[in-house]
Amino acid sequence: MMTIEPAAPAIHTLAVMTSGGDAPGMNAAIRAVVRRALTYGLKVYGIHRGWLGAVEGGDAIEELRWESVGGILQRGGTILGTARCQRFRTRAGRLQAAVHLYQLGINALVVIGGDGSLTGASILHQEWAGLLKEAASRGAITLPKGEPLELAIVGLPGSIDNDTYGSDMSIGADTALHRIVTAADQLTSTAAAHQRTFVMEVMGRNCGYLALAGALAAGSQWVLIPEEKLDFRWHQKMVEALEKGRKAGRQHAMVMMAEGARHPDGLPLDANSLKQILSQRLNAQTRVTVLGHVQRGGAPSVFDRILATRLGAAAVDELVAGGFDEPPRMIGIHDNHIVTTPLPEVIDRSSEVGALVEQGDYQAALELRGVSFQSQLNLLKILTAAGPQPEIERGNLLIVTAGHDAPGMNAAVRVATRMALNNGYRVLAAEYGLEGLLAGRVRELGWMDVSGWVSRGGSELGAGWYILQEKDLPALADVIQQYHIQAILLTGGSSAYKSVEVIAAHREKHPNLAIPIVLVPASINNNLPGTDFSIGADTALNNIVGAVDKIKDTAGANKRVFIIQVMGYHSGYLAIFSGMASGAEEVYIPEEGIRLAQIVDRVEKLRGSFAKGRRLAVIILNEVASSAYDASTIQRLMEEEGGNLFDVRSVILGHVQRGGAPTPFDRILATRLSARAVEILAASDCENGCFQTVGLRGNSIITTPIKEAIAEIAWPHERPKEEWFIDLVDLVRQL
Repeated sequence: MMTIEPAAPAIHTLAVMTSGGDAPGMNAAIRAVVRRALTYGLKVYGIHRGWLGAVEGGDAIEELRWESVGGILQRGGTILGTARCQRFRTRAGRLQAAVHLYQLGINALVVIGGDGSLTGASILHQEWAGLLKEAASRGAITLPKGEPLELAIVGLPGSIDNDTYGSDMSIGADTALHRIVTAADQLTSTAAAHQRTFVMEVMGRNCGYLALAGALAAGSQWVLIPEEKLDFRWHQKMVEALEKGRKAGRQHAMVMMAEGARHPDGLPLDANSLKQILSQRLNAQTRVTVLGHVQRGGAPSVFDRILATRLGAAAVDELVAGGFDEPPRMIGIHDNHIVTTPLPEVIDRSSEVGALVEQGDYQAALELRGVSFQSQLNLLKILTAAGPQPEIERGNLLIVTAGHDAPGMNAAVRVATRMALNNGYRVLAAEYGLEGLLAGRVRELGWMDVSGWVSRGGSELGAGWYILQEKDLPALADVIQQYHIQAILLTGGSSAYKSVEVIAAHREKHPNLAIPIVLVPASINNNLPGTDFSIGADTALNNIVGAVDKIKDTAGANKRVFIIQVMGYHSGYLAIFSGMASGAEEVYIPEEGIRLAQIVDRVEKLRGSFAKGRRLAVIILNEVASSAYDASTIQRLMEEEGGNLFDVRSVILGHVQRGGAPTPFDRILATRLSARAVEILAASDCENGCFQTVGLRGNSIITTPIKEAIAEIAWPHERPKEEWFIDLVDLVRQL
């Protein structure tokens, strides 16, 4: 673990608060801040009810210890509570807050919230010295001569709207998206049964992120967001699009709208008025569902737990390293890296989009959301059309899913099919992967054939583990010639990559194989080159952590250690992040292996903590972390050495990890990667043969030649030589 050298003069007492609207994941941030600060030897306070607690003081500001934040990762809301505080908006209120903080020696503050909460923090920092001097002049406090009047402040973005500048994602947004997509999936089944149209209103006063991402992930047929300007014929266009869909065979429809969507004249768009338009013009039963506060409730998603943990730990590192020399700033995540942004810039830019929407400058507001937001909006418009609108005929494109099935594969096939049809391809699909392709099991896919696939787990086409060998290439060339295939889109894991490597190495011997092939990474192990994330890994993580949450509930009155074995093959990704999101005491990963001394050391630590009253501990074990120490062996060792202090249970989660509906993250990742793959195949520079992979690096879709991608893999372990997440195992163990 990297050691931070404290600045001089160093902070010594830190307070953490949550303010404004609560967001799932705030508890994970609190836990990370408290425990990271304690490892530095800092004193830590928690301020209850946000700025209101700071103003009221007394019991509202409580000292926090290590055990104060135990068992809170899976809890929604915030253990510190939150509130809106009008008194803090006045100087008199801020004076009271400053006195209460100073009296406890607090000279550093971590504020978790939206732009309103961060604005309050910025103002307090500006006025801090003046407030203390004023309080001293009134006799409320005594200021020692020469004492520096400094307050170090760091903010964390906590908002389900994902509308905070300076971070690609804010704490709580992914969980809210989970709630929206789950509700949409459930509404889709009842809508189909009755051939109804549903209008779903989601949160987002000035930000359409939840509506746009929710529509992409749920397969909605129309979306209305604050940033997009509507012309005066918008409702006619919407009705025509939905009507075409019904004629094409779609028996139901869903319109996703943000609460801040507006008419062309700037007036708010009401869900019930939208219902009236659809009912009358479509002559169809229409229902309205306003999700409301269910979007911010419940257990946080794995993404939010991990994001909040990383940001919380980084906030303390920033405070310790920067001391009072650094101005107030916000810690965010950009391109999968921790970044800092000055607080005034965050506040100004966050409010700018809302101001532009109010002024009716929708184009500028849309541009401020970034290229990714705009491209996803354009992609949604293509996917929600009733049928393809090709400008050119390109021939036949073949879609194959290969390797172990991964949640999100069907979403990838749906997008690839519709994008390919829209680009002028006739789409063919191989059944049961590469083995089925060699056997000639090929069928055509139309636009409506993939309707409803976005929410389905597994692989509708079937995915086999077969790896192509050189001897298979003549048969493969014959199939390609037989079906006049001009391009192949292959979605899968390491077996797919190995197969394309074989094709690339021998294509000169088989002219029919000199066609463009693009690989889309799909594997719950997240062990593929050329990408930070592969389709299916996020769903697997949520399956694992959901199971661990339930397992922890079974501990009851017993003192128990659970050893939970997870998949991942030779990559520790699932183990590390499920450990971080579930609060595991230890993770055993194949990159490090397992030594007997490690197990003995962990048992000694467990004995000490259980002797002091601990009731539960979780250890995450990768399935191939060690050939000598498997789950049952570790269980027996710990039972023997633990004595009567605790008992030990081992749980092998197995295939439950790859089952169920894909998460919003995996659906959107599948959508973005597959759309880009089709664009590459349709590009003219691929006409003479190319073999590429697509992947997500940071927040950008990148391409990598298959030769370079294969060179990134550490054989025989089938994982990238450089794994971006490997250093985070230290953070899991420390917290």
